[in-house]
Amino acid sequence: MELDPAQTALVVVDMQNGFCHPDGSLYAPDSEAAIEPCAELVDRAREAGAKVVFTRDVHPPDQFEDTHYYDEFDRWGEHVVEGSWETELVEDLDPQDEDLTVVKHTYDAFYQTELEGWLDAHGVTDLAICGTLANVCVLHTASSAGLRDYRPILVEDAVGYIEDDHREYALDHADWLFGELTDRGELAFA
Repeated sequence: MELDPAQTALVVVDMQNGFCHPDGSLYAPDSEAAIEPCAELVDRAREAGAKVVFTRDVHPPDQFEDTHYYDEFDRWGEHVVEGSWETELVEDLDPQDEDLTVVKHTYDAFYQTELEGWLDAHGVTDLAICGTLANVCVLHTASSAGLRDYRPILVEDAVGYIEDDHREYALDHADWLFGELTDRGELAFA
């Protein structure tokens, strides 16, 4: 699969200490295993001249105090709390000045963020998506991209997950409903 770097962004979802480091509150070994594949994709995208976007899931401590129904802390426990070490991207990923880092407060990187405007301003139509977790933030961000008429392409060997069946569900669902799948070996920025 060849993507035109002039209209492509690599979106690296939530590769943060809280999810990818053994000391993180929502650590998953397969999220840690996705670090190297994501870093490789970042290098390849930059070398080709494609845009690079990092997302960071960050929760203010009181974010869910007045919610009626939606409360991620009830579901997952406190995680990636604003100002904590958990919110930082893992060391192997080194955002550059020309990259966009999106701070989001929920699963979908488009929800109440600058992501869509930035992509449009830079002429981006195709999104290669990697990161973690496959069935949570990766899936919801990719789905939201498709609904906004971007071409979401999930890089299946560069996504983290908690359980194998979660990963399989997310990839099958994305492929069936709104996106495409590829792996690093098949993806070219050319």
